Amino acid sequence: MQTYKGSCHCGAVRFEIDTDLEKVGACNCSVCRRRNARMHRVDADRFRLLSGEAALRLYQFNTGTARHYFCGTCGIYSFHRPRVAPDAYTVNLFCLEGVSDDQIAAMEMVTFDGRSFSTVD
Repeated sequence: MQTYKGSCHCGAVRFEIDTDLEKVGACNCSVCRRRNARMHRVDADRFRLLSGEAALRLYQFNTGTARHYFCGTCGIYSFHRPRVAPDAYTVNLFCLEGVSDDQIAAMEMVTFDGRSFSTVD
């Protein structure tokens, strides 16, 4: 297991996760499809917000279960608490330091059909 540091574009929001980066997730719900992020889920005890809590903005829709966080300064989506696992964190792999596009492309892709939920969140 490795520790990865991540941040939004402007650096106001900083976090780190402990994980093995083997899988990348993609969801086709109305929010995930538009932001085109590649995501990786970790248990809450493997996620640490290091700074920027005051800079975070929250977006919720539909059932209000999922909590999508983005930086209020630069607008970058860094992580969210997913509807299907609200006690976990799902991080945007493109926000992690030292993780290349090629590494992400080589990971096992796990797709989630969020569009098919009767009430998508």
